[in-house]
Amino acid sequence: MCGIWALFGSDDCLSVQCLSAMKIAHRGPDAFRFENVNGYTNCCFGFHRLAVVDPLFGMQPIRVKKYPYLWLCYNGEIYNHKKMQQHFEFEYQTKVDGEIILHLYDKGGIEQTICMLDGVFAFVLLDTANKKVFLGRDTYGVRPLFKAMTEDGFLAVCSEAKGLVTLKHSATPFLKVEPFLPGHYEVLDLKPNGKVASVEMVKYHHCRDEPLHALYDNVEKLFPGFEIETVKNNLRILFNNAVKKRLMTDRRIGCLLSGGLDSSLVAATLLKQLKEAQVQYPLQTFAIGMEDSPDLLAARKVADHIGSEHYEVLFNSEEGIQALDEVIFSLETYDITTVRASVGMYLISKYIRKNTDSVVIFSGEGSDELTQGYIYFHKDWRGRKKNCFVCQKQNSWCFCL
Repeated sequence: MCGIWALFGSDDCLSVQCLSAMKIAHRGPDAFRFENVNGYTNCCFGFHRLAVVDPLFGMQPIRVKKYPYLWLCYNGEIYNHKKMQQHFEFEYQTKVDGEIILHLYDKGGIEQTICMLDGVFAFVLLDTANKKVFLGRDTYGVRPLFKAMTEDGFLAVCSEAKGLVTLKHSATPFLKVEPFLPGHYEVLDLKPNGKVASVEMVKYHHCRDEPLHALYDNVEKLFPGFEIETVKNNLRILFNNAVKKRLMTDRRIGCLLSGGLDSSLVAATLLKQLKEAQVQYPLQTFAIGMEDSPDLLAARKVADHIGSEHYEVLFNSEEGIQALDEVIFSLETYDITTVRASVGMYLISKYIRKNTDSVVIFSGEGSDELTQGYIYFHKDWRGRKKNCFVCQKQNSWCFCL
């Protein structure tokens, strides 16, 4: 997790505006940088870094000698960057996965670039040679991105809304901050005065469609058909690949473990693949709960079975209540389900940061939301109106999407 922040066409002093970027300093504990854009005194980038790959040359905005007119600030991981580099024979200057964005853009433009990325990402790309600014976000919106733009062309972009809400601009007392849409990229013209004008907003991919980068994937060939054994084999192939491609890091890997199906499968698969990669440290797994929590007992059984280095974090109701303000501030939402689920996540993350050297943390989060595993999806009549509901059939769950 890193924090990106950028301004274009600011009428106010940048040294004062940059104070807003410090509100997302928690996203990058390892280093930070502010950098003005050559020739545009009212444009700048800010970056808070969590160093996961290439600790020496991975600072941002990324600029390489071959493309002195390109500036890139991004948050995320591009899993297929080595595959793309080898296929197109790009000459890299760093070991940073995001460098592939610069090479792909120079080769084929923004549309081909973003469609070729297998990963989770949010980015700001500046091309001073062609006077363009590009914003982009991954299909599912795994990486956050917010923007504020005024009618006179002032643009502000940040990983979190809190990095934008206190910005100053002469044309309006309050900036309207909005989330940037997942699965989209935006093209903006950069004017001589540093301000921008939106040209187009493009939906480049829908989750139902095969992405362009699949043509170059090295995933084991899937079997055709919908027989139960065929489906099982295909799921196994895809799941193993999903874990494997996320191992790209120079930092220690850990895993959250509740003892449920999702996190247990991730932890077991992760440990197996770490052994195959001959990683020299044991996998650390982490569970959290109140005293006598069934999750703690279940997680303990799974950890014993797979042989992980297991940690348990206990908390009480008072500690949960005390964490609420900070959790809501971090999430930037009052959504009850999200806040409730995030209290434990917040407390265990604090524990991991303070007491261990694990930095890249796997989890089973998201699967119940994606496949409608919660029972209230089954009971939610609104889902039926959208042809998106769960029905029980022959003692198994069927997802009608």
